Amino acid sequence: MFNKIKNYIKGAFEELPKVVWPTKNQAIRITIIVLIFCLVTAVSLALVDYGFTQGYTQLIQLAGSFKAK
Repeated sequence: MFNKIKNYIKGAFEELPKVVWPTKNQAIRITIIVLIFCLVTAVSLALVDYGFTQGYTQLIQLAGSFKAK
């Protein structure tokens, strides 16, 4: 059991020098893309939530108007 863990960690450290890290410009560009994607997703979810809230409110008002009669 411990041998497997030891071999895994050893192998991970052996592979680490082979990793090609992004340049500073690439990291900045990717970060901006991720932030824009998060913003678009948040705005989309907010709009969907607003739409569902308005629809639910309209249904409640419609149901209330039937009860009042």
